[in-house]
Amino acid sequence: MGRPQRNEQFRHDEIAVVHCVQRCVRRAFLAGIDEVSGKDYSYRREWIRRRFEALASVFSIDILSYAILSNHLHVILRSRPDVLAKLSDEEVAIRWLRVFPGKRIEEQLAEPSQIDIRRVLADSTLLAKIRMRLSDISWFMRALAEPIARIANRQDECTGRFWEGRFKAQRIVDDAGLLACAMYVDLNPVRAAMAESLEKSVHTSVFDRIEAKKGVQIPSAAFDLVPITPQESIAQRRKPLEEQRQDRNAKRKKTTRKVLRDSWLSPLSLSEETPSSDPQVHQGGTRASDKGFLRIDWSSYRKLLDWVASNKPSAGTVALPKALSDASVSCGIVPEMLSDLVWNFKKYFSRCVGGADSMSGDAERIGRRWHRGQRRAAACFG
Repeated sequence: MGRPQRNEQFRHDEIAVVHCVQRCVRRAFLAGIDEVSGKDYSYRREWIRRRFEALASVFSIDILSYAILSNHLHVILRSRPDVLAKLSDEEVAIRWLRVFPGKRIEEQLAEPSQIDIRRVLADSTLLAKIRMRLSDISWFMRALAEPIARIANRQDECTGRFWEGRFKAQRIVDDAGLLACAMYVDLNPVRAAMAESLEKSVHTSVFDRIEAKKGVQIPSAAFDLVPITPQESIAQRRKPLEEQRQDRNAKRKKTTRKVLRDSWLSPLSLSEETPSSDPQVHQGGTRASDKGFLRIDWSSYRKLLDWVASNKPSAGTVALPKALSDASVSCGIVPEMLSDLVWNFKKYFSRCVGGADSMSGDAERIGRRWHRGQRRAAACFG
C-alpha cells in the first residue's frame, strides 16, 4: 500500500486531529548529544518549543500535545477553519506576513509594515490562498521545520537536507484514540528512558502543564501582530543586519510579557457547558482557541499517565485502580489494554488512530475498505 495523499488524511477546510512526526535525517542528533563528535545539541529543543509557541499565536490550529526528543519530534494538531472564519482580512494578512514575510532576511527580523498588509489586501486571489493556508496542517509543519533546518545548517556549516522527508501523519478519528495518542506523546521521554518521570520530561506538553499548575511563567514567544509604519520599515531596511538584530532584541525585551508555561497549548479538558459548535476563539494572543480536547479532567489524566509510566506491559502489571478504570472506560478504552496500547502504540496504529468502527468509517471516507490495525484496535476499545 503506497503512502497516502495528504488530502486523504486531512483538508484545510475541515476540523481534523492529526498526530505528526518529524524526524531528523542526519547522524548528528536534532537535539541530543552526538556520540561521535561529542557535541551537545540539547539547546535546540528550546528553539523548537519556542517556534511551536510562536506558530500557535498565528495559525488557526490548536496544539494539543507535543514531545521533542533527540532526533525527532511528535505533535498532535487540530485544524480550526471555524476559528479562521472569525478572523478579518487584516488579521489574516498580518498573521501570514509574520511567518512568511517574503523578504530575504531572517524571519525574526522581518516585521510586516502597513504597506505590506495593504498590498496583500489588494490581491483577493492571494488573500484567499493565504486564508486557506492558515488552517492547513501541512503549512504549519512547513513553517515549523524550514527555519529550524536553516538555522541548524548554518550552525553546522553545511548544506542539504536536515529533515528525513515529509512528516508522518496519523489521523485521529475518535476520543478514545485521541486519549491513547496524547498519552503516547506525553510519555515518549519516559518510554525512551530519557527521563525518569513526568516532572523531568522537559520539552513535552505534560511538563508544561505540570509547571503551569505550579504557577510557573515564561517569557512569551508569541508573534507581535502590530504592523510597523512605512517610515519604520524604510529605516529598518537601511540598517546593517547585525544592527537590525540588536534593535529587534531590544524591542523584544521591552514588549515581551510573561505567560503561564502552557498558555499556548490547547486546554486539556473539554467544557461540558460550552456548545460543541462554539469555536471558542482565544482572545489572549497566544493560541487559536480555548477549546479542550479530552473528556476527562487534568487530575484523572495525570494519574493515568503516572500509572502507565510505572506499569510496562511486560513487567507483570496489575489492574487499573477503580477510579482510573472508570476514567479509561469513560473515554472508550478497555482498562486492561491501556498500558499495552500506550507502550506499544506503533504496533496498533499506522495511518489512522481510533476504535475499529471509527477506523472503518474513516476508511470509507477516503474510498478504502479498511485501515491497517482495525482488528487489533477492536480488542482495545470498548
